[in-house]
Amino acid sequence: MKITVAISGASGSNLGVNFVKKLPKEIEVFVIFSKSAKIALKLENQLSTKEIFTDYPNVTIFKDSNIGASIASGSFKVDKMIILPCSMNTLAKCAVGISDSLITRAFTVMLKEKREIILAPREMPLNSITLENMLKLSNLGVVIAPPILGFYSAQQSLEDMENFLIGKWLDLLKIDNNLYKRWE
Repeated sequence: MKITVAISGASGSNLGVNFVKKLPKEIEVFVIFSKSAKIALKLENQLSTKEIFTDYPNVTIFKDSNIGASIASGSFKVDKMIILPCSMNTLAKCAVGISDSLITRAFTVMLKEKREIILAPREMPLNSITLENMLKLSNLGVVIAPPILGFYSAQQSLEDMENFLIGKWLDLLKIDNNLYKRWE
């Protein structure tokens, strides 16, 4: 399986990083960081994207400016894509078909090829424009899955909360995991 993980510049960019780290090692992963994601990671988590995935041979990182990357073509078969977190800027560009970066180009390719896409918008409160963009994308088959907790799994720490969210996104992508306590 091949998956693209786009990390855009919303607060919580570390969720995208932790998502990639929880993926099974047999999955080929293509990661794109937006410029704003790099800034958010530095400000919120004191992380530099250069050192994050050095121990992950299954991960390839692409520059967001590289619109000639393999994942920008429908003939390069990527099975699934998630934009995590998805900024409102990226959401809006996806909703209207603007492909001015590798993130939005890869999204457009996945959409036209009718492949699985999840967007995890990270913003609140949601305004009417954002809700309209989400509805438009949902009607096109894109799964809208914001980081919203289900409290039934009795999270006790921030790590538990992140594992719940990541587990739910993996479930949506049909990737087996045991990251959270399921409803019994």
